[in-house]
Amino acid sequence: MKRGTRIFLFIAVALAALAAGLALHPLSRDPAVVTPAGLLDTPLESMNGGKQPLGAWKGKVLVVNFWATWCAPCRKEIPEFIRMQERLGPQGLQFVGIAIDEKDKVAPYMREVGVNYPVLVGELDAVEMSRSLGNDLGALPFTVVVDRSGKVVHTVLGATSEARLEPILKALF
Repeated sequence: MKRGTRIFLFIAVALAALAAGLALHPLSRDPAVVTPAGLLDTPLESMNGGKQPLGAWKGKVLVVNFWATWCAPCRKEIPEFIRMQERLGPQGLQFVGIAIDEKDKVAPYMREVGVNYPVLVGELDAVEMSRSLGNDLGALPFTVVVDRSGKVVHTVLGATSEARLEPILKALF
């Protein structure tokens, strides 16, 4: 099977899973569980080289966004995240993108849109991390809000927006 055909089939299956998931799963929830043990210490590949754990930003309000360059809803929400990082970063907000993608595709996209927050890259390890945070379907985009103590306080399966996130974030500052 040609690479283009495999990618198309992968995207088609991912979109079908997302559609089914959105029909059966709440889009947004406030988890009653704490962050899984060791999660903040799990390192993923940094765009700058080396490995970086999410724990590097402990003490900040984290918005962890699982995304991919081929995911249209992901690409739509990233410019809003860039604006929020610029505006709310001084108050202790830190966005961290986790791209479930290939590093050579992520870097040009980051430059193109001017991503101003760290992006880590993962494959199956990142998918498993998102599942441990409540993304039972493994769908994208998936966004997690973590408070300053490291507790998951909110998750969103599917695209989100500045208007939806800002009240949640402001309550954590």
